[in-house]
Amino acid sequence: MKSHSWIPAGKFLCFIAFGALSHAQASEKSSSWTGWLGPDRAGQAQGFESPETWPEKLQQQWRVEVGEGYSTPLVVGPRIYQHARQGDDEVLFCLERKTGKTIWRKSMPVAFVAGRNGERHGLGPKSTPAYANGRVFTLSIIGVLTAWSADDGELLWTRDFREQFEVSHPYWGTATSPIADEDRVFAHTGSCEDGALFCIDAKTGKDIWVRKEEANCYSSPRIETIDGVRQLVELNHDGLCGIDLKNGELLWKYSYPHRGNNQNTPTPVRFEDIFVFGGEDRRTVGVRVKKTGDEWSVERIWQHRDAALDMGSPIIHGGLVYGFSVLKTGQFFCLDPLTGNMKWTGEARMGENAQLLSLPDAILTLTDDGSCRILRASGEKYEPIRTYQVSKGHTWAAPALVHDMLLIKEKDHLTSWNFPE
Repeated sequence: MKSHSWIPAGKFLCFIAFGALSHAQASEKSSSWTGWLGPDRAGQAQGFESPETWPEKLQQQWRVEVGEGYSTPLVVGPRIYQHARQGDDEVLFCLERKTGKTIWRKSMPVAFVAGRNGERHGLGPKSTPAYANGRVFTLSIIGVLTAWSADDGELLWTRDFREQFEVSHPYWGTATSPIADEDRVFAHTGSCEDGALFCIDAKTGKDIWVRKEEANCYSSPRIETIDGVRQLVELNHDGLCGIDLKNGELLWKYSYPHRGNNQNTPTPVRFEDIFVFGGEDRRTVGVRVKKTGDEWSVERIWQHRDAALDMGSPIIHGGLVYGFSVLKTGQFFCLDPLTGNMKWTGEARMGENAQLLSLPDAILTLTDDGSCRILRASGEKYEPIRTYQVSKGHTWAAPALVHDMLLIKEKDHLTSWNFPE
């Protein structure tokens, strides 16, 4: 006689509801791009399926003028949010996803003066907004954090950190992107000499805690769980740090100070218990972070001379690190995060900057000359599959890829491309 398990009706309905909720959350995540490098800051395309044969050309769906800046667009359901500059104002656009038509536009005057070879990059924002719970959080090029209603663009609150710091941003302007977690927003503001990490109530804009020990830089933080402890991991002016989310206390630190023009810019990438990061004209580093009992330890396990990260953040795909080095006037590379062994380096003279995304079976790259390359995801050799020209140039902002829609922020325009069947 077979035995049958029995579930009370209430619990059965609860399981159904939980399953439906989990499916809805997964579906919402796969159709959204809610912050810097996507929902998990992992640079992974959302809901995209690699075609068996890559098309010869991409199809342009629409192109709209939004203003200058290096902010990546956000995708939330049927809407797109783009932060940029027009004239003397920083603007936040809410666009219709299918057509690019403006749903609403909000602006705020922001005065900024570029200098010391930064003029060619313009005065637009370099930070990517964060979306959470019906709010869009923008961080201006001078370090002003603002919360907007995603529905109608209502200004909810603003924090001008010039009240705390004589200089509220690094020399070339704020580039670190805020990160939202539950009912909090984290933003590291201030200059390279004097800065602080703020944990802010997302509803009110008031401080929950402030950590003043490390100065600012251009890298963006991420939230990780290491040995069961959720924490904020950031590459700041002094090095790579793990910060307690509850109170802002330092859990661990690896010294890697910002030196002169060789700033800390890329977002670190994680594989297992190893973080990989680097800075301009400095070696790429792999460090292992562990917790034994109540004690944290961080140890450098390798460093590499043949790759120097600048503004492009590395990504993980299939257990390997893919990135863009400024050596040899720009080249792609692939290495083993466990050993630091270089798997391959690509062609030289590829450009000044490149951003990467992980696809199911490939790597998408966007260089500053408007070239979008699809690379085979392989540790064997550098192998481009297709190259698409998605702009005439000035593509320094990281792209977003949701389903078959590829969003490219050019100097003054936002363009939507798609991969035809």
